[in-house]
Amino acid sequence: MRYFLYARKSTDDEDRQILSIEAQLVELRAFAKRENLFVYKEVVEKYTAKEPGRPLFNDMLKSVEKGEADALLAWHPDRLARNSVDGGRIIFLLDRGVIKDLKFPTYRLDNNAQGKFMLSIAFGQSKYYIDALSENIRRGIRLKLSKGVWPQWAPVGYLNDRQTRTIVIDKDKAPFIKKTFELYSTGAYTLYRLRETINACGLTGTKNRTLAVCNYQHILKNPIYYGIIRYKGEIYEGKHEPIITKKLFDKCQEVMLRRGKPKKSVRYFVLRDLMMRCGECGRMITAETQKGFVYYRCTKRYTNCKQKYTREEALAAQIRKAIQKVSLCDDWTKRILEQLEKDKNSSVQSSRPQQQNLQAKILELENKINKLIDVYLEGGLLLEEYQRKKESFINEKKKLQETLRDFVAGGNNWFEQTKEFVTSLNTAHCAIAEGNLESQKEFLKKIGSNFILKERRLVFSTGSPYRGFLLDAPYLTWRRGRDSNPGSLTAHMFSRHARSTAPAPLQNI
Repeated sequence: MRYFLYARKSTDDEDRQILSIEAQLVELRAFAKRENLFVYKEVVEKYTAKEPGRPLFNDMLKSVEKGEADALLAWHPDRLARNSVDGGRIIFLLDRGVIKDLKFPTYRLDNNAQGKFMLSIAFGQSKYYIDALSENIRRGIRLKLSKGVWPQWAPVGYLNDRQTRTIVIDKDKAPFIKKTFELYSTGAYTLYRLRETINACGLTGTKNRTLAVCNYQHILKNPIYYGIIRYKGEIYEGKHEPIITKKLFDKCQEVMLRRGKPKKSVRYFVLRDLMMRCGECGRMITAETQKGFVYYRCTKRYTNCKQKYTREEALAAQIRKAIQKVSLCDDWTKRILEQLEKDKNSSVQSSRPQQQNLQAKILELENKINKLIDVYLEGGLLLEEYQRKKESFINEKKKLQETLRDFVAGGNNWFEQTKEFVTSLNTAHCAIAEGNLESQKEFLKKIGSNFILKERRLVFSTGSPYRGFLLDAPYLTWRRGRDSNPGSLTAHMFSRHARSTAPAPLQNI
């Protein structure tokens, strides 16, 4: 009789069960030689037998049905089938005489009623083994998730720690992951441009494969990077160290949602991001191209506005002038940073009541989560409602934990942000020297807001995005009056805090 020699392992991953196929082939070839069996063809398959649909296995049985071979040779019945469909098919072919014999080095089969009965038991045991194994794996996964441990292969930016069975930050790739979120949150990067930028820096996926656009989309939508595990639609608190903050993650989701809306293809105008308004009628400022030049103008919607067009070059010159006004010299930067360090130490003590309040809120949310689980187990909530409420509580808890961490790290987090702001003022001349209007626009957004275009002049409020924490910073020992550097807008802003916390007036560039 002509035998198909069939060897199988459960995965196509070359690093897993790597010796399984080789060991089966050695034993089966030796058995065939010892029993004087004619091997018509060897079939090696790397596919699980838990579900029907193995391509090589199905082709082999079709060949037997066509009469190309008469029998099968395998290491054990579980190599042929671990599911009821494939097992029943083999027994049915034995009944019809299509398969004339089955040979196993580890199992004896007689082609009679008793032999087929014992073979069905062997197939049943194989199915029971795989089902029990799956249940044990799911139980282990549930236990890991309850402890906040990621249960699968680590995503890009993390590594699997074989000793602790947890994931740890990949120091080589984590900075690229953080940079991915930071760039995308600006809204200036599409997924394609983001892929080109980050891949050029050297970020790769598993087995050093180049990341595709869909990989970056998955990374940007994966909450594991801010410390939350999402598994089969439910979220859990992770115990691993986050790479980014939830605030940065939420900002990226807003950008992705905005980009996901269908819109017409339009040209990108740099200064439109300033969201300028007309100083006469209050309508938004739009941009258009005329004879190769970019002009900004009032939309004049439903109004008779008399404001004229303004060339982009004219606005760029005004922006450079505004940046020059707030540029800090090295000496002033050093003095300001020294004073900030002193104020930081005194503010740590005063932030303790806020820390205790945050800790109480976190504890209250933990109690709510525990009660929510009890209500769900008692049947008081549907699964969808339970998952939705749990996700809301966990995300709120994560925000409070990040806020608490900021308090502990730097007294309401004002120190690092103020330090960053002052340092950026010291490097303002770089934005001018580069001649990049995009970077100059981003710098202008740091020092101002409420941009208004009137009579071809750009005016704005010096209440910048940093103003909120600047007003909360403890500048109690700073000078009240005008300082010795009259050209420094920053110095006036700092001294103005000591005099009043009223909103800053519009400044004419």
